[in-house]
Amino acid sequence: MNQAENVADPSGISFFEKNLTYWVVLCMVVGVLIGKYAPFIPQFLAKFEYAQVSLPIAALIWLMIYPMMMKVDFASLRHVGQNPSGLYVTWVVNWLIKPFTMFGIAWLFFYVIFQPWISAELAKDYLAGAVLLGAAPCTAMVFVWSHLTRGNAAYTVVQVATNDLIILVAFVPIVALLLGVGGIAIPWMTLLVSVVLFVLIPLAAGVMTRWAVIRWRGLDYFQSNFIPKFNNLTIAGLLLTLVLIFSFQGQVILDNPWHIGMIAVPLILQTVLIFVLAYGACYRLRCPHAIAAPAGMIGASNFFELSVAVAITLFGAASPVVLTTIVGVLVEVPVMLLLVKFANGTKSWFGAE
Repeated sequence: MNQAENVADPSGISFFEKNLTYWVVLCMVVGVLIGKYAPFIPQFLAKFEYAQVSLPIAALIWLMIYPMMMKVDFASLRHVGQNPSGLYVTWVVNWLIKPFTMFGIAWLFFYVIFQPWISAELAKDYLAGAVLLGAAPCTAMVFVWSHLTRGNAAYTVVQVATNDLIILVAFVPIVALLLGVGGIAIPWMTLLVSVVLFVLIPLAAGVMTRWAVIRWRGLDYFQSNFIPKFNNLTIAGLLLTLVLIFSFQGQVILDNPWHIGMIAVPLILQTVLIFVLAYGACYRLRCPHAIAAPAGMIGASNFFELSVAVAITLFGAASPVVLTTIVGVLVEVPVMLLLVKFANGTKSWFGAE
């Protein structure tokens, strides 16, 4: 998720980000009302589709992802060998543990614990959405969490840069494997196109923009003047995307209003579990707190923009799969703020730095 700093408060997290859950709820209400009382709007927008990709939603998601990708500094990779323990934790937890624990926890709740209230078909859809979230660890919002825990900013950049490179090669096979285990058949080519469209192309565009602007005006101008210009566009893109998605999701939500709470339960448990694993591993490896806290945050948080985009491409904007990815947005900020508070309260565990 993106750093929207146009209304920043002293804590380091913007007014918009701090209250993201309320914004999501508001967008859900507006979108559902549109779907219920003005269905011609989503029906009209649904006509603009190419290769199963909703062009309006794709454009809005690009408004979110492109500015985020400009913040990724691949030049930081030259420091990858410095204090590698935190990086090993990030890589192992994000790619060898997180996707599979998400699958297991979601399967347990949707197919067993909540089985009396969720049909087998909806359980399969909700599981698919959880898999897409679990296979997409956070890329940009971790900068905010790192700042709030006084994390090592330079090291966090390395963690994010390496994570973005791994997404390019690991996301597709992991998603395909877990969806296959869940009995959900998907076209590999569509999944690959989704990653190219929503990761590779905006990442390349962001890297080139970053390089050009820094060469033209310098790093200070890029960070202080250029990036903030995109904040309003990013916020507008997020809000409009949510309203549009919920307009497609209106009937699903009205038919199953309590399902939002049931979807949230395994997502919250997964977030806490992954943080505990990564933070605890860094503690055992004697990593400094400034590295341990961001390592825990990057796995616990999700790259929800990618999850939403891929869910829409694979299953359509009206699919319950998309609803699961949106619930991930709904619960993320309050849960992550609690984890930030925990990390700050346990800094003494790691000794003096």
